Amino acid sequence: MIVLRTDFIMWCVCQSKTIDDDDGLIYRNKVYVKDFSTQSFGSTEPGSLHGSVRRYSLSSQDPPPKLLGAETFTMAELYRVTENFSPQNKIGQGGFGMVYKGRLRDGRMVAIKRGKKDAYEARLSVEFRTEVEMLSQVDHLNLVKLIGYTEEDDERILVVDYVANGNLGEHLDGTYSKVLDMRTRLDIAIDVAHALTYLHLYADRPIIHRDIKSSNILLTSTCRAKVADFGFSRVGPSVDAGATHVSTQVKGTVGYLDPEYLNTFQLNAKSDVYSFGILLLEIFTGRRPIELKRPSDERVTALWAFRKFVLGKLSDIIDPKLEKTPAVLSVIERLAELAFACSASSKVDRPSMKKAAEVLWEVRKDYLVEHQKEEKLKSDRDESIRIESARSYMSVDSQTVLHPNSNHRRPR
Repeated sequence: MIVLRTDFIMWCVCQSKTIDDDDGLIYRNKVYVKDFSTQSFGSTEPGSLHGSVRRYSLSSQDPPPKLLGAETFTMAELYRVTENFSPQNKIGQGGFGMVYKGRLRDGRMVAIKRGKKDAYEARLSVEFRTEVEMLSQVDHLNLVKLIGYTEEDDERILVVDYVANGNLGEHLDGTYSKVLDMRTRLDIAIDVAHALTYLHLYADRPIIHRDIKSSNILLTSTCRAKVADFGFSRVGPSVDAGATHVSTQVKGTVGYLDPEYLNTFQLNAKSDVYSFGILLLEIFTGRRPIELKRPSDERVTALWAFRKFVLGKLSDIIDPKLEKTPAVLSVIERLAELAFACSASSKVDRPSMKKAAEVLWEVRKDYLVEHQKEEKLKSDRDESIRIESARSYMSVDSQTVLHPNSNHRRPR
C-alpha cells in the first residue's frame, strides 16, 4: 500500500541553490544564467567513482585505462563510420554533445556520442569517464548498451546501441505522427521502473542514475524503453556498511530534481524515485514538468495535477491526445497516486522502485482487463450493426422477388 501525502511538493523553482542542467546552465531564483565562475567536477570523496575518474581527466599525463567489457575505437574508424561526422548522420544533440548514427564493419548500427570541446572540458571528461565505467558494468534489456569508446587527445566519444525511434519526450510532444496509447505508456513506465530497480538493487554496485527524464528514455521500433545517458550517475551508498546516502554536489535537470537532495546534498536511490514520479506524471498528462507558456497556475505540472486530484477532476489531467475511454479512466487515479507518492517531499514517504514497478504491473493488468471488455463490447456492437444491415438488405431483396413490378429495387 502506498500512502499519499499532501505535502509531497518542494519545488526546485523556489530554491536559490545552484543546480547543473544539460546545457551548463544553472537555475537560480527562477532565472537562467550562464555561470563560468564555478564548474562542477563531481565529488572527490575517498572511494567515490568521481574521485577515481578525476585522475584520468584530460589534464592527466597518463592515458586512461582500458575498461573491461567495452571495445576501443580509433578516431579513423569513427570518421569512416560517420562519414566524417556528416550532418546527414546527425540524429540528436544533448548535454554531452552531438549524436550521430553509423554502421560498424560487422553491420551493427550504432549511435556515436561526440563530446563537446568548450569551457566545460574538464567537467565533461569526468562525465565521460563516469558514463563509460557505469555502462561497462551494467547489462539490462531496458538500458542502452555500451559498445565502446574513444578518448584521444581532446576527443571523447561513446559508441552505444542505436535506438531508432527517438525519445519519449519527442513522442509525448507529438513529434511523431503516431500517438502513444495508454497500454504503450504503461509498458514504457514499467520498462523504466525495471531499469531503475536493476540499477538500485541488482547491479554489481548500487547505481543512482541522477538524470531520469523523458529525453533520456529512448524508444525502440516496438516502443520498448531504454534508459540512456549515465553522465551524472553515481555509485550509491553501501548498504552493507549501513550507509543511507552519499554526499555530493547537486546534479540533475530542473523539474525532475529531488528537492531533498537539492537542500541537503545527500543523494540516495530515492532521488531517482522522485524523478520517476515526475516522469510518470509526464507520461499520462503529456505535459513537461515545467511549462512556462501555460497560465501561472498550470506552469508546474505536478502542482496543477495535484490540485485537480484533490478536486476529483482527474479526467482533466489526462493527455488530450489520449482517448478518455472507460479503461483509461479506471486506472488514472491509481497512476496519479503512485506518481504523487514517488514525488513526495521526503524520501521516507517514497516507495522503492521495486515497489513502484509492482504497482504498475497491477495497474497494467487491470487496464488490460477493462480494455478487453471495451473491445468485446465494440466487437459485439459492430456485429449487431452488421447483422441488422444484412437483415435490411435481405428484406428489400425479398420484396423485389415477391413484387417484381413494384418500385422496390435492390440497392446498388
